[in-house]
Amino acid sequence: MATKKKPSVAYWLENTLYLNITNRCHNNCYFCLRNFRDGIGSFNLKLNKEPAISEVLTELQEVLNLKNWREIVFCGFGEPLERLDCVLEVSNWIKRNHGKMTALRIDTNGQGFLLNRGRNVINELKTAGIDKLSVSLNAHDKKTYMEVCRPSFENAFESILEFVEKAKEEALDVEVTAVTIPEVDLKKVGEIAEKLGARFRTRAYIPGFW
Repeated sequence: MATKKKPSVAYWLENTLYLNITNRCHNNCYFCLRNFRDGIGSFNLKLNKEPAISEVLTELQEVLNLKNWREIVFCGFGEPLERLDCVLEVSNWIKRNHGKMTALRIDTNGQGFLLNRGRNVINELKTAGIDKLSVSLNAHDKKTYMEVCRPSFENAFESILEFVEKAKEEALDVEVTAVTIPEVDLKKVGEIAEKLGARFRTRAYIPGFW
C-alpha cells in the first residue's frame, strides 16, 4: 500500500512558486479541485494542520534557490486571506530578503473584507509588498454566485466587487477570473471586470473522475 505524501506548504508549477498556507475557505464551490483530488501534480495540498508562520518561512527558504521564480503566489487548497497576518508577515520577509526581484500575487475569492472586518485589507497588502491580485468571481450575478460557490456570507458577491474596486483604487494589478462552467455567462463576467477596471481571464473547469 502506497504511503500518502507529506502535505506541502511550498509547491510549484514551472517557474511559479506557490504557498499553501490554509485549507480553510468560506465558500463550498461545487467545482473546486480539492473536492476531487488531494493535490496538484506530485504535491499533496491537504494539510494536516495550518503551518505556523515560522514553518511557512522555513519551507519557503528550502526552495527559494531551486529556480529563478517568476512570481510567488499565495494559493493552495484554501483562501489565503483567512490568514491575513500570515500573508503580511511572509510577504514582508520576501520583500526584505529578495527585494523587488520576485513578484508577489494572491489568488483569492475576494472576500477579504468579510474575513477581516474593520481592517484596511487592501492597504495592508500593498504595504506588505503584494503586487498582484487574482480574484475568483466565478459568476455574473449574485444568484448564480450563491448557487455555484455556496458562500457562508450572504453578501459575498457584493463584497467581492467592492474588494476589486478598492484594489484598483490602490493601483494594484488586478485580474478577475471565472471558471468555464455552464451556469456562468463568461461574457457578462468579463463586462463586470472591465467596468471595475480589471483584466479578465477564464479558467478551465477540471471535473472529477470517479
